[in-house]
Amino acid sequence: MSTLAMGAGRRVVIRRALSVLVSLGIVVGIFYFFLPQFTSVSSVWSSVRGMSTADVVTLCALCVWNLATYWVLMVATMPGLTHRQAMVVTEASTAVSNTLPGGGAIGIALSYSMYGSWGFSKSRSSVSLLVMGVWNNFAKLGMPVLALVFLALQGGATVGRLTAAGLGLAGLLGALGVFAVILRSEAGARRMGNALARVVSKLLVRFGRKPASGWDSAIATFRARTIGLLAHRWMRITLLTLISHLSLFLVLLFALRSVGVGSGSVTWAEALAVFSFARLVTAIPLTPGGLGVVELALITGLAAAGGARPQVAAAVLVFRVLTYLVRIPLGLATYLYWRGNRKWRREAGTAPRPAIVVDAL
Repeated sequence: MSTLAMGAGRRVVIRRALSVLVSLGIVVGIFYFFLPQFTSVSSVWSSVRGMSTADVVTLCALCVWNLATYWVLMVATMPGLTHRQAMVVTEASTAVSNTLPGGGAIGIALSYSMYGSWGFSKSRSSVSLLVMGVWNNFAKLGMPVLALVFLALQGGATVGRLTAAGLGLAGLLGALGVFAVILRSEAGARRMGNALARVVSKLLVRFGRKPASGWDSAIATFRARTIGLLAHRWMRITLLTLISHLSLFLVLLFALRSVGVGSGSVTWAEALAVFSFARLVTAIPLTPGGLGVVELALITGLAAAGGARPQVAAAVLVFRVLTYLVRIPLGLATYLYWRGNRKWRREAGTAPRPAIVVDAL
């Protein structure tokens, strides 16, 4: 092995070690230093114990509904996939993302492996994953704007909030513009691919990696496949994406109401605004699944809106247990099921090809 290769390998190990240490430091700092100073643990536990049995059952039902929306959305973006397969791939990849530093990339690689074992080609898998990712990012950028509009209608408009809405709208329009350029023409898609490759190459070279190449052809192919999918299902995918995000918010809102944070303290519009901006925080992968960072953003934001500290902390922790922590053992179970289940296995490229797939090709 050359000295250059050894040096690059050491840099990769160092970066990964630093990533783990930074993530661990953030989580420890928030849960062991911030939270006890924010409110007492006994008060938080008392708020949780005050929830009625009906509240707990309803929260669990909402949690299951929220999970199901991801599976239905996955089926919409991957014609030929069954709902059971969607559950397995979604929960297994999410569990990886929620537990490992840089788990997002590993989760995507796991998704490719699962799809491949079921006979789906890499191109079909890429279209599904990319369309879901793009639509989810559109929703993350659009929901803060929508929430601030609702706040303004309720008389809660301030200069800061309007400025934040303007920035969010600008980000959404920018993202839509890039996507429109890619879909408008093959030549535009290739130009965008080359531009992105140049930006990425500068970063790769700094870390001793080879420059990016072939992005123009990759994005042109993605464009052709995406147009075929969206021509048939853009409305369904858009609606399901919105339902999925709003279902997640509904879990948080009901958790707030269940522990005693009423609308007189935090309105649904204020809760939606805090939730939406906390979701934007997850765009920066500081910790796996935003662990610690999301809790910090939600607790401080909801308390600033008027919620009592112990009750707000209790609601946020219940929300994260149901929507983050529960998915880890569920993902492990679905991963083990995938490894052991041979009935779904197919040769590469032999997955069901509905008419929509043939049209896209």
